[in-house]
Amino acid sequence: MARSDGTGRRGNLLAISDLHVRHAENQAVVEQLRPQSPDDWLLVAGDVGDTVAQIEWALRLLAARFAKVLWSPGNHELWSLPADPVTLRGVARYAHLVDLCRAIGVVTPEDPYPVWEGPGGPVTVAPLFLLYDYSWRPEGFDTPQAALAEAHRTGIVCTDEYLLYPDPYESRSAWCAARVAGTARRLEERDPALPTVLMNHWPLRREPTSILRYPIFAQWCGTETTSDWHRRFDAAAVVYGHLHIPRTTWYDGVRFEEVSVGYPREWQRRSWPPGQLRRILPEPDGLPPTAW
Repeated sequence: MARSDGTGRRGNLLAISDLHVRHAENQAVVEQLRPQSPDDWLLVAGDVGDTVAQIEWALRLLAARFAKVLWSPGNHELWSLPADPVTLRGVARYAHLVDLCRAIGVVTPEDPYPVWEGPGGPVTVAPLFLLYDYSWRPEGFDTPQAALAEAHRTGIVCTDEYLLYPDPYESRSAWCAARVAGTARRLEERDPALPTVLMNHWPLRREPTSILRYPIFAQWCGTETTSDWHRRFDAAAVVYGHLHIPRTTWYDGVRFEEVSVGYPREWQRRSWPPGQLRRILPEPDGLPPTAW
Protein backbone atom coordinates (compact mmCIF):
# COMPACT_ATOMS: atom_id res chain seq x y z
CA MET A 1 0.00 0.00 0.00
CA ALA A 2 1.42 3.38 -0.97
CA ARG A 3 2.00 5.83 1.86
CA SER A 4 0.20 9.18 1.71
CA ASP A 5 1.66 12.55 2.65
CA GLY A 6 0.12 12.18 6.15
CA THR A 7 -2.25 15.14 5.89
CA GLY A 8 -5.31 12.97 6.49
CA ARG A 9 -7.38 14.66 3.76
CA ARG A 10 -9.10 11.34 3.17
CA GLY A 11 -9.13 8.10 5.07
CA ASN A 12 -10.08 7.40 8.68
CA LEU A 13 -8.99 8.47 12.12
CA LEU A 14 -8.59 5.11 13.91
CA ALA A 15 -7.71 4.21 17.48
CA ILE A 16 -6.47 1.37 19.65
CA SER A 17 -4.77 1.00 23.04
CA ASP A 18 -3.37 -1.45 25.57
CA LEU A 19 -1.51 -3.53 23.02
CA HIS A 20 0.61 -5.19 25.75
CA VAL A 21 3.04 -6.72 23.30
CA ARG A 22 4.97 -8.56 25.98
CA HIS A 23 2.42 -11.33 25.29
CA ALA A 24 3.06 -13.35 22.13
CA GLU A 25 -0.67 -13.36 21.36
CA ASN A 26 -0.72 -9.56 21.49
CA GLN A 27 2.33 -9.32 19.25
CA ALA A 28 0.42 -11.38 16.69
CA VAL A 29 -2.50 -8.95 16.93
CA VAL A 30 -0.24 -5.96 16.29
CA GLU A 31 1.42 -7.68 13.34
CA GLN A 32 -2.02 -7.99 11.72
CA LEU A 33 -3.02 -4.33 12.14
CA ARG A 34 -3.38 -2.59 8.79
CA PRO A 35 -4.81 0.75 7.64
CA GLN A 36 -7.95 0.72 5.57
CA SER A 37 -6.55 3.39 3.24
CA PRO A 38 -3.18 5.11 2.70
CA ASP A 39 -4.48 8.21 4.50
CA ASP A 40 -5.48 6.56 7.77
CA TRP A 41 -4.14 7.97 11.02
CA LEU A 42 -3.80 5.76 14.09
CA LEU A 43 -4.20 6.89 17.70
CA VAL A 44 -2.39 4.62 20.18
CA ALA A 45 -3.65 5.38 23.69
CA GLY A 46 -0.89 3.83 25.77
CA ASP A 47 0.26 0.56 27.32
CA VAL A 48 2.04 -0.54 24.18
CA GLY A 49 4.58 -2.57 26.12
CA ASP A 50 6.58 -2.84 29.33
CA THR A 51 10.12 -2.29 28.04
CA VAL A 52 11.58 0.28 25.70
CA ALA A 53 12.43 -2.44 23.17
CA GLN A 54 8.81 -3.69 23.13
CA ILE A 55 7.46 -0.17 22.73
CA GLU A 56 9.86 0.67 19.91
CA TRP A 57 9.10 -2.56 18.04
CA ALA A 58 5.35 -1.95 18.01
CA LEU A 59 5.38 1.78 17.29
CA ARG A 60 8.01 1.43 14.56
CA LEU A 61 5.92 -1.26 12.85
CA LEU A 62 2.75 0.85 13.03
CA ALA A 63 4.50 4.04 11.91
CA ALA A 64 5.62 2.24 8.76
CA ARG A 65 2.04 1.31 7.90
CA PHE A 66 -0.14 4.30 8.82
CA ALA A 67 0.04 7.81 7.39
CA LYS A 68 0.45 9.19 10.92
CA VAL A 69 0.67 7.57 14.34
CA LEU A 70 -0.03 9.50 17.55
CA TRP A 71 0.91 8.05 20.95
CA SER A 72 -0.03 8.79 24.54
CA PRO A 73 1.88 6.91 27.25
CA GLY A 74 0.18 4.56 29.66
CA ASN A 75 1.37 3.38 33.03
CA HIS A 76 3.12 0.32 31.57
CA GLU A 77 5.41 2.46 29.39
CA LEU A 78 6.46 4.32 32.54
CA TRP A 79 7.31 1.23 34.57
CA SER A 80 10.99 0.82 35.42
CA LEU A 81 11.44 -2.94 35.29
CA PRO A 82 14.63 -4.58 36.56
CA ALA A 83 14.79 -6.59 33.33
CA ASP A 84 14.68 -3.52 31.08
CA PRO A 85 18.19 -2.44 29.96
CA VAL A 86 16.87 1.15 29.97
CA THR A 87 17.00 1.97 33.67
CA LEU A 88 15.64 5.51 33.49
CA ARG A 89 12.87 6.47 35.90
CA GLY A 90 10.01 8.94 35.96
CA VAL A 91 10.30 12.06 33.84
CA ALA A 92 13.62 10.92 32.39
CA ARG A 93 12.04 7.68 31.15
CA TYR A 94 9.14 9.55 29.60
CA ALA A 95 11.53 11.98 27.88
CA HIS A 96 13.49 9.04 26.49
CA LEU A 97 10.31 7.58 25.02
CA VAL A 98 9.40 10.94 23.49
CA ASP A 99 12.79 11.10 21.81
CA LEU A 100 12.35 7.53 20.55
CA CYS A 101 8.94 8.36 19.07
CA ARG A 102 10.22 11.48 17.37
CA ALA A 103 13.05 9.47 15.80
CA ILE A 104 10.54 7.12 14.15
CA GLY A 105 7.99 9.79 13.23
CA VAL A 106 5.38 9.18 15.95
CA VAL A 107 3.56 12.22 17.39
CA THR A 108 3.74 12.55 21.20
CA PRO A 109 2.04 14.74 23.81
CA GLU A 110 5.08 17.04 23.63
CA ASP A 111 4.66 17.81 19.92
CA PRO A 112 2.40 20.34 18.18
CA TYR A 113 -1.13 18.97 17.97
CA PRO A 114 -1.83 17.98 14.34
CA VAL A 115 -5.07 18.82 12.57
CA TRP A 116 -7.09 16.01 11.01
CA GLU A 117 -8.45 17.36 7.72
CA GLY A 118 -10.12 14.18 6.53
CA PRO A 119 -13.78 13.14 6.81
CA GLY A 120 -15.29 14.50 10.00
CA GLY A 121 -12.65 17.23 10.23
CA PRO A 122 -11.02 19.57 10.55
CA VAL A 123 -10.32 18.80 14.19
CA THR A 124 -7.28 19.27 16.40
CA VAL A 125 -6.04 15.85 17.56
CA ALA A 126 -4.42 16.09 20.98
CA PRO A 127 -2.49 13.18 22.50
CA LEU A 128 -2.37 13.81 26.26
CA PHE A 129 -0.35 12.52 29.21
CA LEU A 130 -2.13 13.30 32.48
CA LEU A 131 -1.63 10.42 34.97
CA TYR A 132 -3.87 10.16 38.09
CA ASP A 133 -4.00 11.66 41.56
CA TYR A 134 -6.01 9.20 43.74
CA SER A 135 -9.02 11.55 43.71
CA TRP A 136 -11.35 8.76 42.49
CA ARG A 137 -11.67 7.19 45.92
CA PRO A 138 -14.38 4.81 47.13
CA GLU A 139 -17.19 6.31 49.17
CA GLY A 140 -16.26 6.56 52.82
CA PHE A 141 -12.53 7.14 52.25
CA ASP A 142 -11.81 10.82 52.66
CA THR A 143 -8.07 10.83 51.96
CA PRO A 144 -5.75 9.17 49.47
CA GLN A 145 -3.91 7.59 52.36
CA ALA A 146 -7.06 5.93 53.65
CA ALA A 147 -8.06 4.64 50.21
CA LEU A 148 -4.58 3.30 49.55
CA ALA A 149 -4.50 1.58 52.93
CA GLU A 150 -7.81 -0.12 52.11
CA ALA A 151 -6.41 -1.26 48.77
CA HIS A 152 -3.44 -2.85 50.51
CA ARG A 153 -5.75 -4.44 53.05
CA THR A 154 -7.85 -6.04 50.32
CA GLY A 155 -4.91 -6.89 48.04
CA ILE A 156 -6.17 -4.76 45.13
CA VAL A 157 -3.05 -2.66 44.54
CA CYS A 158 -1.90 -1.33 41.17
CA THR A 159 1.60 -2.43 40.16
CA ASP A 160 2.39 1.25 39.64
CA GLU A 161 2.97 1.48 43.39
CA TYR A 162 6.10 -0.62 42.90
CA LEU A 163 7.29 0.19 39.37
CA LEU A 164 6.10 3.66 38.29
CA TYR A 165 8.46 6.20 39.80
CA PRO A 166 7.59 9.93 39.71
CA ASP A 167 11.20 11.22 39.86
CA PRO A 168 11.95 14.09 40.28
CA TYR A 169 8.45 14.77 41.62
CA GLU A 170 7.73 13.76 45.18
CA SER A 171 4.69 11.69 44.17
CA ARG A 172 2.63 10.51 41.22
CA SER A 173 -0.06 12.97 42.33
CA ALA A 174 2.39 15.86 42.07
CA TRP A 175 3.48 14.72 38.62
CA CYS A 176 -0.18 14.48 37.62
CA ALA A 177 -0.86 18.03 38.84
CA ALA A 178 2.03 19.36 36.78
CA ARG A 179 0.91 17.45 33.68
CA VAL A 180 -2.70 18.64 34.02
CA ALA A 181 -1.69 22.28 34.46
CA GLY A 182 0.74 22.29 31.55
CA THR A 183 -1.60 20.41 29.23
CA ALA A 184 -4.53 22.71 30.01
CA ARG A 185 -2.39 25.71 29.05
CA ARG A 186 -1.49 24.10 25.73
CA LEU A 187 -5.10 23.22 24.96
CA GLU A 188 -6.19 26.77 25.76
CA GLU A 189 -3.69 28.00 23.17
CA ARG A 190 -5.05 25.81 20.35
CA ASP A 191 -7.10 27.22 17.48
CA PRO A 192 -10.47 27.86 19.19
CA ALA A 193 -12.32 27.55 15.88
CA LEU A 194 -11.59 23.82 15.69
CA PRO A 195 -13.11 21.07 17.83
CA THR A 196 -10.76 18.48 19.31
CA VAL A 197 -10.24 14.78 19.59
CA LEU A 198 -8.67 14.19 23.01
CA MET A 199 -6.64 11.03 23.60
CA ASN A 200 -5.38 10.02 27.03
CA HIS A 201 -4.52 6.59 28.39
CA TRP A 202 -6.57 7.13 31.54
CA PRO A 203 -10.25 8.10 31.24
CA LEU A 204 -11.02 11.80 31.66
CA ARG A 205 -14.22 11.08 33.61
CA ARG A 206 -14.84 8.76 36.52
CA GLU A 207 -18.10 7.21 35.27
CA PRO A 208 -16.43 4.52 33.11
CA THR A 209 -14.78 3.09 36.24
CA SER A 210 -18.16 2.34 37.82
CA ILE A 211 -18.21 -1.09 36.15
CA LEU A 212 -14.79 -2.16 37.35
CA ARG A 213 -14.78 -5.55 39.05
CA TYR A 214 -12.86 -3.94 41.92
CA PRO A 215 -14.09 -0.34 42.32
CA ILE A 216 -11.21 0.53 44.65
CA PHE A 217 -8.90 0.29 41.61
CA ALA A 218 -10.42 3.55 40.29
CA GLN A 219 -7.94 5.58 42.33
CA TRP A 220 -5.28 4.64 39.75
CA CYS A 221 -7.50 5.52 36.78
CA GLY A 222 -7.64 9.30 36.48
CA THR A 223 -8.20 12.64 38.12
CA GLU A 224 -11.30 14.66 38.98
CA THR A 225 -9.65 17.76 37.49
CA THR A 226 -10.36 16.59 33.93
CA SER A 227 -14.05 15.77 34.36
CA ASP A 228 -15.16 18.78 32.28
CA TRP A 229 -12.39 18.75 29.66
CA HIS A 230 -14.64 17.29 26.96
CA ARG A 231 -16.77 20.45 27.25
CA ARG A 232 -14.01 22.89 28.15
CA PHE A 233 -11.97 21.95 25.09
CA ASP A 234 -14.84 21.34 22.66
CA ALA A 235 -14.23 17.63 22.13
CA ALA A 236 -15.83 15.89 19.18
CA ALA A 237 -14.66 12.60 20.72
CA VAL A 238 -12.51 11.36 23.60
CA VAL A 239 -10.29 8.27 23.26
CA TYR A 240 -8.89 6.33 26.21
CA GLY A 241 -7.88 2.86 27.39
CA HIS A 242 -6.48 1.47 30.66
CA LEU A 243 -9.70 -0.18 31.86
CA HIS A 244 -9.62 -3.10 29.39
CA ILE A 245 -13.38 -2.64 28.95
CA PRO A 246 -13.78 -1.55 25.31
CA ARG A 247 -17.05 0.27 24.72
CA THR A 248 -18.68 3.51 23.57
CA THR A 249 -20.36 5.86 26.05
CA TRP A 250 -21.70 9.40 25.85
CA TYR A 251 -21.39 12.29 28.29
CA ASP A 252 -22.95 15.67 27.58
CA GLY A 253 -23.42 14.57 23.99
CA VAL A 254 -19.71 13.77 23.53
CA ARG A 255 -18.63 10.30 22.43
CA PHE A 256 -16.08 8.52 24.66
CA GLU A 257 -14.30 5.50 23.19
CA GLU A 258 -12.46 2.92 25.32
CA VAL A 259 -10.35 1.16 22.69
CA SER A 260 -8.14 -1.32 24.57
CA VAL A 261 -6.99 -4.72 23.33
CA GLY A 262 -6.16 -6.00 26.81
CA TYR A 263 -4.81 -9.39 27.81
CA PRO A 264 -5.45 -12.75 26.09
CA ARG A 265 -7.36 -14.07 29.11
CA GLU A 266 -9.85 -11.19 28.72
CA TRP A 267 -10.62 -11.88 25.06
CA GLN A 268 -12.51 -15.07 25.93
CA ARG A 269 -15.33 -13.01 27.44
CA ARG A 270 -15.88 -10.97 24.27
CA SER A 271 -17.96 -11.71 21.21
CA TRP A 272 -15.51 -10.14 18.75
CA PRO A 273 -11.87 -10.88 17.89
CA PRO A 274 -9.09 -8.80 19.50
CA GLY A 275 -7.35 -5.96 17.73
CA GLN A 276 -10.33 -4.29 16.09
CA LEU A 277 -9.37 -0.73 15.20
CA ARG A 278 -12.04 1.71 16.35
CA ARG A 279 -13.02 4.41 13.88
CA ILE A 280 -13.18 7.80 15.57
CA LEU A 281 -13.73 9.93 12.45
CA PRO A 282 -15.75 9.96 10.38
CA GLU A 283 -18.24 9.02 13.06
CA PRO A 284 -19.52 5.48 12.47
CA ASP A 285 -23.11 5.14 11.27
CA GLY A 286 -25.63 3.69 13.65
CA LEU A 287 -23.32 4.01 16.66
CA PRO A 288 -24.81 2.26 19.70
CA PRO A 289 -25.24 4.37 22.85
CA THR A 290 -23.25 2.22 25.27
CA ALA A 291 -21.18 -0.65 23.84
CA TRP A 292 -19.46 -1.81 20.66
